[in-house]
Amino acid sequence: CETCSKEEAKYRCPRCMKYSCSLLCVKKHKLALSCNGVRDKTAFVSVNEFTDLNLLSDYRFLEDVGRTADAAARHCIVHSPATKRLLYCLRNKARGCNIELKTLPVGFTKRRENSTTFNSVENKFYWHLKLIFPHCHAEYTLKGVPDDKTLADILKPYIDPVESDPVVCQRLKIYTASPQSDVRILMKIENRNRNSVR
Repeated sequence: CETCSKEEAKYRCPRCMKYSCSLLCVKKHKLALSCNGVRDKTAFVSVNEFTDLNLLSDYRFLEDVGRTADAAARHCIVHSPATKRLLYCLRNKARGCNIELKTLPVGFTKRRENSTTFNSVENKFYWHLKLIFPHCHAEYTLKGVPDDKTLADILKPYIDPVESDPVVCQRLKIYTASPQSDVRILMKIENRNRNSVR
């Protein structure tokens, strides 16, 4: 057993291939390595190690994707007039603000999680934001961020040495310790061409 090193191993984790002897050791290894125990169907396999089983696994994975896409296309929400009207209204309001708003098809996780709304009384967008701090491997999701809030105000609770939460500050210490002028804010370019150098 690679967890306790006492008993003979009986189980092998489908995800990280660690050997375990009991349910207790399986749970310990999942906790220690943040492993979910589910086989990664998209893991890279080199050409030298590629077997018929890998080919069959890839084929089944593509079939599952096809079934999921077909089920999403048939979902009643896709053809709901209320959903289409809401999206049409949201796109029109964004176009009025000189924003090209693109939406994912129904069934995508990002589409389900997105909470962006437009308040017609205040004539203001409330955005769903995801902040990714790559040097600390940290992600934070913000809901209902008004469109007139500056990036400096949005980042203040995270990277400001004085105003940020102590736990968050400790986790993002690379950013809080750096001068504000060294912190770069980048936005992902969607739908860029494959041959783009950026």
